[in-house]
Amino acid sequence: MTSTLIRLSEAPQPSSLFVNGAFPRRRWLIAAIGLVVGFLLTWLWNAELVDRTIGFSVADSVLGHDAHNTPIASIGSGILFALVTGVAGSFTACNVAAFGAVGPMLGASHTRRERIVAVLKPLGWLTVGMVTVSAVYGVVVGLVGTKMPQFSTASSVPGHLSARSIQSMIAFGTIGLVMIVLGLAALGIVPDPLRAISRRLPNAPMVLMGALIGGFLIGRPYPLFRDMFRHAASTHNPFYGAAAFVLQSVGNILIMAVLFLLIALLSGGRLQRWLAAKPSRAATLTALAFLIAGVFTVLYWDVRLLSRIGLIWFPASPWT
Repeated sequence: MTSTLIRLSEAPQPSSLFVNGAFPRRRWLIAAIGLVVGFLLTWLWNAELVDRTIGFSVADSVLGHDAHNTPIASIGSGILFALVTGVAGSFTACNVAAFGAVGPMLGASHTRRERIVAVLKPLGWLTVGMVTVSAVYGVVVGLVGTKMPQFSTASSVPGHLSARSIQSMIAFGTIGLVMIVLGLAALGIVPDPLRAISRRLPNAPMVLMGALIGGFLIGRPYPLFRDMFRHAASTHNPFYGAAAFVLQSVGNILIMAVLFLLIALLSGGRLQRWLAAKPSRAATLTALAFLIAGVFTVLYWDVRLLSRIGLIWFPASPWT
């Protein structure tokens, strides 16, 4: 009995959903791997292939017409356009970051029902944060969107940043830095910034994750999203703006949600048991997901953008 109490007292205590307290021994090596993979992903990423060849093709096939070059005719068609292009946008650079939530969603569970709940519950809280941000931003766009940088169609001038590009850099740079901090916290390298609020609101980390995903819309330069943005702004209808932006975000995570549910159902609990057998495995998975996504987001949307206009240097892959 006494030995059992000692083992329980020595067990790692989680400080938030993303930091389970079971830090891996080679934390600096894992951090370095996350940084390197994030860099390589930035270097390898082909926006033309992913955004246009895949994203445009999916939207064109579902809508039955050229999604980018066909004007949005009405609010009704705009609602459908928002959801379809949100799903198509799942394959763009923005949504790499969404997979930072994979670790907590694959926690220990035994029965099929428990595994499903283990995915649906955090997804529900993630949706709360995502919908809140996307709805508020949609209202703002409906009210003043024609005066915002994202409404502009002006081309970037070599050596200078457009207001639209600056907005993207600020939005994605902030999101990326937050993810890097969360990744380092999952390894115990820096203190958990969500520890205090998680004591009172245990689901706050997933709400924050959802808010970050909703925040993609604030800087998103994806052409199909900007088509929707301009239509919502030109209607001056905040309710339509909110609905369209919420559906865009829902479409963004739809594939991710289905993927996690399939893993929960088809793995038979083997993956969950493997993670539960050694809690540091979940910490490693969470840290790598956040670090890779965070480094990629900062490098792709800030460093690489500055490189493209000639202000700094960043290695270019042969196909960019």
